[in-house]
Amino acid sequence: MTIQENISLKPFNTFGVDVTAEKFVSIDHFYQLQEILKKEKNIFLLSGGSNMLLTRNIDQLVVHINMKGITLDDENEDNVFITANAGEDWHDFVQWCISKNYGGLENLSLIPGFVGTCPIQNIGAYGVEVKDVITKVETLEIISGKKIDFSNEDCRFSYRNSIFKNELKGKHIITSVSFKLSKKNHQLNTEYGTIETELKNKNIINPTIQDISNAVIKIRKSKLPDPKKIGNSGSFFKNPIISSKQYKKLREKYPTMPFYELDSLESNQKDVLYKIPAGWLIETMGFKGKRFGDCGVHEKQALVLVNYNNAKGNDIFSLAKKIQKTILNTFEIALEIEVNVFD
Repeated sequence: MTIQENISLKPFNTFGVDVTAEKFVSIDHFYQLQEILKKEKNIFLLSGGSNMLLTRNIDQLVVHINMKGITLDDENEDNVFITANAGEDWHDFVQWCISKNYGGLENLSLIPGFVGTCPIQNIGAYGVEVKDVITKVETLEIISGKKIDFSNEDCRFSYRNSIFKNELKGKHIITSVSFKLSKKNHQLNTEYGTIETELKNKNIINPTIQDISNAVIKIRKSKLPDPKKIGNSGSFFKNPIISSKQYKKLREKYPTMPFYELDSLESNQKDVLYKIPAGWLIETMGFKGKRFGDCGVHEKQALVLVNYNNAKGNDIFSLAKKIQKTILNTFEIALEIEVNVFD
């Protein structure tokens, strides 16, 4: 464990923004993290760098979480209980589970990032959220240096949100995540997006979890840019949720506006709420495929902001704010940024 100085963080964030860490250390083991926290509390956590936008150099100690390992904790006839360390690549972990015929994560294939970041924003895709299978999140509390476990309920999961993104932001380091997955009678979710279409095109009537994963991977590759080829952080904005009153008002003006109706259980509201695709809002305002210097909006998916070459973090952030302002002025909808912006 060596602390390095003046390290470029360009290889450590999927936007490919070139900022410098004054001090940098990569952590491979839990005890190393404990040792660091005994000496330094003012740290900047970095794992897969897939859900962040860096707009400045970092003068704190950058701690890169690189802890690997997957353990089988328990199993019964129907389920398996697994713990993955925070530094495991998320997609590789999903594929490992699928290879063992462990179901529950297949719809979350090809999401960039590490296991340790998946609970923070409760990653989700194609009708599935990671909260559906998480049983425990193990953390190291920064101020005390103690290990603290959070149950699923303790995490206060909601749409693209958790306690780690709010009250406990910057106070805990996630070191591992535990999951409950199915061994048989998998509950397949094929209704969201174009998964069913992909399966029909391949004449698959009784899909396996591998079939679902393959379909998701194909869909994501057709819509989303590869961060290794063009800098991006996936979906930059959350899909907004609006009231029935606002929905009816917008539908009168935009009758083709797509929407997803949320039931009262999902939305925790008595009134019916509606989720509107942020990508549609952005595309409707003409941003899709537009380039602004070295950054822009992806040509195939308006939710994705990209770094074409050497854009600075502030360039991308300025574009995001321009989009937010336009959407607010036109639709009276406040688009919320999903990516963590460090400015």
